[in-house]
Amino acid sequence: MQWYLVAALLTVLTSSQGILTTLSQSEGRYLYDYATVPFLAEFFKLVVSGLLLWREHRTSPSVRMTTDWRTVRLYPIPSWMAIVLLAVGTTTSQVKGCGEASCDSLFSAPIQGYLLGILSACLSALAGVYTEFLMKKNNDSFYWQNVQLYTFGVIFNMAWLLLDDFRSGFENGAWWQHLLNGYGITTWMVVLNLGSTGLLVSWLMKYADNIVKVYSTSMAMLLTMVLSIYLFSFKPTLQLFLGIIICMMSLHMYFAPPNMLVDLPTTIKAPHPPEGLKEVSIEQRTDS
Repeated sequence: MQWYLVAALLTVLTSSQGILTTLSQSEGRYLYDYATVPFLAEFFKLVVSGLLLWREHRTSPSVRMTTDWRTVRLYPIPSWMAIVLLAVGTTTSQVKGCGEASCDSLFSAPIQGYLLGILSACLSALAGVYTEFLMKKNNDSFYWQNVQLYTFGVIFNMAWLLLDDFRSGFENGAWWQHLLNGYGITTWMVVLNLGSTGLLVSWLMKYADNIVKVYSTSMAMLLTMVLSIYLFSFKPTLQLFLGIIICMMSLHMYFAPPNMLVDLPTTIKAPHPPEGLKEVSIEQRTDS
């Protein structure tokens, strides 16, 4: 039941991330350096994971949550159909109508764009699967694994900020001198939201799987649409409605018990045959 709650919370945070980022703008632009947001989010995750690791070792170092890790996991056919429906639903929700942009064919873009899109999707999927593998391949403390993961995140984001300084010729000084310039309450909410999302994703990678994470982030479309209608007077398209309906059908198909998807007959077998009767096995053959 825990991962259900974590997945639902991840859906809420994923949906609110884009909304908070939009609200943090002033007249359509950022008053702060947006490159500092990932750095602060990684630093937040590192601090939280470090404190939880220290608390774990101090209170009950022998207590560990068990990880359900299977070397090979075979999904039944309805699960594969649900995953295909999810891909179709998310794609449908992103298709633009003739009233929004041009009415050119969906496949009128250069082939390089589609190839790069497919490559990006494959790399993202491989990164998610490999991260799950690293999180589950041993019984190390979950918080210790997070500390290692987010240490690299802090280092690489710091390197990116230094690279930006070199590109600008240190026009505004070093990045740590203007780290919090333009930050307000909404900006800090963006940082905390992004950091909390990362912590929840790592939890799902450790104790659930990538499919749960994908469904959580995909279902965030519905919540984002509802909130955007009230906050930004967003007008949803028919394609978006259809995509969300397909995604909800996929969610039900993947997580629902099999007896809810197929009307299976109930068979009752007597524990012992009545006295005087014998069980006879009949083999039926059909000649073709």
